[in-house]
Amino acid sequence: MKVTTKGQVTIPQEIREQLGIHPGADVEFKIDGDAVKIIPIRKGASVGKRLVDQMRGKATIKMSTDEILALTRGDA
Repeated sequence: MKVTTKGQVTIPQEIREQLGIHPGADVEFKIDGDAVKIIPIRKGASVGKRLVDQMRGKATIKMSTDEILALTRGDA
């Protein structure tokens, strides 16, 4: 499959059918190592929920809830 000069590719019909991707559907792209995942955005999936899902597991500092609350309240 080739990428057009506009960066477009055709998602094969079998894959579109399996994922429920139809004309006008919104999709999201995620990089997974050296692969790209295409994720259909389901109706009812809020922007906030998608952002939280994307950020989940990305933190590099381990803090307890109490430590986070103390930090945000200026108690630290």
